Amino acid sequence: MEEPLCCCEYVDRRGRRNHLAACCCDCRELDEGCDRWLTCRSLPPGALERIADDVADRCRVPWFAGAVKINVSLVPPLVLLPVFLHVAALHFLLGLVVLTSLPVVVLWYYYLTHRRKERTLFFLSLGLFSLGYMYYVFLQEVVPRGQVGHSQVVLLTSGLVLMLAALSRAKKDPGYLPIPAGDAKSLHQDFPNKNLRGSSNGLHGVATAGAVSGRAVNGEAKGYSRALAEGPEGVRKDWCAKCQLVRPARAGHCRLCGRCVRRLDHHCVWINSCVGEQNHQAFILALSFFMLTSVYGITLTLDTVCRGRTLFVALFYCPGAYSDYSSALSFTCVWYCAIVTAGMGYILLIQLLNISYNVTEREARLALRDNTGRRLLGGLVIDTGQYNRGFLCNWGHFLSLGSPPPLRSAEDIV
Repeated sequence: MEEPLCCCEYVDRRGRRNHLAACCCDCRELDEGCDRWLTCRSLPPGALERIADDVADRCRVPWFAGAVKINVSLVPPLVLLPVFLHVAALHFLLGLVVLTSLPVVVLWYYYLTHRRKERTLFFLSLGLFSLGYMYYVFLQEVVPRGQVGHSQVVLLTSGLVLMLAALSRAKKDPGYLPIPAGDAKSLHQDFPNKNLRGSSNGLHGVATAGAVSGRAVNGEAKGYSRALAEGPEGVRKDWCAKCQLVRPARAGHCRLCGRCVRRLDHHCVWINSCVGEQNHQAFILALSFFMLTSVYGITLTLDTVCRGRTLFVALFYCPGAYSDYSSALSFTCVWYCAIVTAGMGYILLIQLLNISYNVTEREARLALRDNTGRRLLGGLVIDTGQYNRGFLCNWGHFLSLGSPPPLRSAEDIV
């Protein structure tokens, strides 16, 4: 009988028993890569991926039943965000460079993961840590100045708690279609990274499996489905070749999650989950609470750091912001929050417009691809015309998402 693992032991991705103390030993891929780099030779195909797999497999912390793997995508925001913000607070020009480069780096990483169709916890980690760190700076640097009352702190904290509660609800089941019992095992084999383990090998497996079926449009490949007979309302239902099931109207297959979702809107990297029929309302609620809480926190901070100026004037002209390091750090965090709030505000605006026209993000992208939709409001919304029943009816339909269908009486059936 094999001995149980101690707190510092683990079974690596090759199935061998290993120890945390030997994390720097037997790194053949890394040694070969360093040798080639020092001798100016190119790396063989797949060498960087194997090195990344080895590093990710050895990033572990001691635990009771064996060392637990840490997802490496969680670490960069925890380390880099405080460093960048503190550097930006040293001088106005440094702040300009850092606050300009941060969105560029985030967008570049999003493009990289989106192109490779990989799931990552980087954006969720960045969002949650940004909230926690901004709240910490607010309590440590702004509140002690005496300009913010206890009731205002309670109100800001309440908004933060409500936003996290809505975010927690949005992280739950988006409306996955049940998988046929016979296909559950094969689906799990095709998507070994369903629970998002730390190995990037699993992530690459998802991208490879999805790429075989065709080119993706908003997370769904053309080869994943084919049209079946029309439903009672003239809406075609689709057969998903990957999940081996018939999808109802407006459902879609997400290549990142490996599942079909009812009324799929999009896969959101900020919650690391799909937005569908069951969690779309919570997603909108989380965005709304974030906007209100963020704007309120920015207002309180600017009223303290740049007293006697209005919100927009203080944001662009605050002479005493860099008079001391505490004020400079608070002002830098305000600008960071303003950039994030502007991005989330744009996402919320698009979502509200789509709801008003009863169109999902997936349907809008497919309509643009097939040239079957109309661009409205300067291209902010794509009206497919298929489900649009007017402003009030569209919002009534959205507010009823996830609720059970109304029971029909015997007289209605007859």
